[in-house]
Amino acid sequence: MKKALCSGTFDPVTNGHVDIFERAANLVDELVVCVFVNKKKAPLFNVEERVELLRESTLHIDNLTVDSY
Repeated sequence: MKKALCSGTFDPVTNGHVDIFERAANLVDELVVCVFVNKKKAPLFNVEERVELLRESTLHIDNLTVDSY
């Protein structure tokens, strides 16, 4: 089983991010997208909001899960 991790702040998630997730998901069995906190950045959205935006934006990708760190 091939797994992959895509990490970033995703503040906010963009169509470009979703395109990368779609491409990566086609290459692996499981793709995990992890939202990180970067204390050097002033985010537009808090972590919970970014996770929810990512989940909504990637509902069509069956082998993708979203988490935060």
